[in-house]
Amino acid sequence: MAAPDGFEAGTRTMANHPLRIVIAGGGTAGWMAAATFARFLETGYEIDLIESDAIGTVGVGEATIPQIHLFNDALGLDEDAFLRATGGTFKLGIEFVDWFKPGHRYMHAFGDIGRDVGLLPFHQYWLRARSLGLAGDLGAYSLNTHAALAERMQRGPARTSRVLPSMPYAYHFDAGLYARYLRRYSETRGVNRIEGKIVRVARDGESGDVSGLVLENGTTVAADLYIDCTGFRGLLIEEALGTGYEDWTHWLPCDRAIAVPSARSEKFTPYTRSTAHAAGWQWRIPLQHRTGNGVVFSSAHMSEDEATATLLSGLDTPAMADPRTIAFRTGRRKRMWNRNVVALGLAAGFMEPLESTSIHLIQSAIARLLKLLPGRVIADADRTEFNRQSDFEYERIRDFIILHYKATARDDTPFWRQCRDMAVPDTLAAKIDLWRGNGHIVREHEELFTEVGWLQVLAGQGIMPAGHHPLADAISTSDLGEFMDTIDKLNAREAGQMQDHAAFVAQHCASPAGLGA
Repeated sequence: MAAPDGFEAGTRTMANHPLRIVIAGGGTAGWMAAATFARFLETGYEIDLIESDAIGTVGVGEATIPQIHLFNDALGLDEDAFLRATGGTFKLGIEFVDWFKPGHRYMHAFGDIGRDVGLLPFHQYWLRARSLGLAGDLGAYSLNTHAALAERMQRGPARTSRVLPSMPYAYHFDAGLYARYLRRYSETRGVNRIEGKIVRVARDGESGDVSGLVLENGTTVAADLYIDCTGFRGLLIEEALGTGYEDWTHWLPCDRAIAVPSARSEKFTPYTRSTAHAAGWQWRIPLQHRTGNGVVFSSAHMSEDEATATLLSGLDTPAMADPRTIAFRTGRRKRMWNRNVVALGLAAGFMEPLESTSIHLIQSAIARLLKLLPGRVIADADRTEFNRQSDFEYERIRDFIILHYKATARDDTPFWRQCRDMAVPDTLAAKIDLWRGNGHIVREHEELFTEVGWLQVLAGQGIMPAGHHPLADAISTSDLGEFMDTIDKLNAREAGQMQDHAAFVAQHCASPAGLGA
């Protein structure tokens, strides 16, 4: 996340006093916002963050997507130092187990698949080759999939062939340690942390704006702009301003998660695993000092005791703490910027962690806010544009996650039959129909997931098109078979010379003993 176009840190002048921004709540969202403001709003601003040590955060082991590089690079963070401080490991994609049907698995990997030829994307040639029995699963043509399943890792350009791309990656890390790391970064750059519990939100009787946050000790903290990072509660955006919430549980019926850490596993995989169960799914996130685990489920289809038993029976190492339950409603605020309050993180909405988008949604909202940063007067047009872009992003991510539930052959439980048979948003239905015809995928504007991402989930979960683009017929059958075979072999050769993931982490970014204790 570079500085927004036309914005240079430290050049803004204030007519009277510095513009004051108060962040309500810490955690990942609060300290990501604080760190960004500290980096780019060097003069003319005062940044305060209010949090209470008595109030916990939802944060568990976090998986991310490659866009996290933009954020960390914008802050100037050293990658290896960041990974050491957060118990971080590398992530090349997500393996989905039992989603299409029991016993089936596929990888949604980062990066390209195959090589485009002329006007056509690779998958059009793959569709033709598959119809002729000349192609394997999509993962054979993905360098990230080859490396992930072999538990290998490297950074930088490919070493064995110029035609292969660099291997994109994200991270697994401890969200609590990441927040602590960003807190140190922020405080050394002038962010003022205020310890205290907010007991009341004061509002201006004339404008209706928030005028101050009253703490338990009687202190009132006032600001020009407030950032609500108070989690699901939405203390400012919802409890004070009554913004409203758009509920998406009719499409995404899971409403509970139970999380538990377990000991570090010998299976130190450079990918997240998502395993479907009778009424939802279970995650596995390998960190250096432990493994993050959790089960996501629909309370209408499974009891908490059943879900806990499912979670604990699926651990590959002993649990390190008691399971912790988190209740949620998938959806978003009807306005994420309302009056002089901007909601971030869980205060803005909740997208279940199936595709690791939670931290990205914080990151993109912060970048959006910097581009539309107000002065003394907040313009309605700025708020409207912020909310329009936010709504678009949330809705397209929502559609992508719904696809995982809708595109299933499972009929073994009432939960999966409900998901399979449900009506989906028109925007998702249009994408599925376009793909079913002749394998076309269109990415709209700045939606997060690429054509390759949609391809892997559509094909991985059994939705296949009736045909392929006619231009894919231009290549001869023998050349087509050789093309497919060559890409598979090049990927296998490149992955074969990579370092073992555990050894790579130990060499470059090993965390100190006792991390997270």
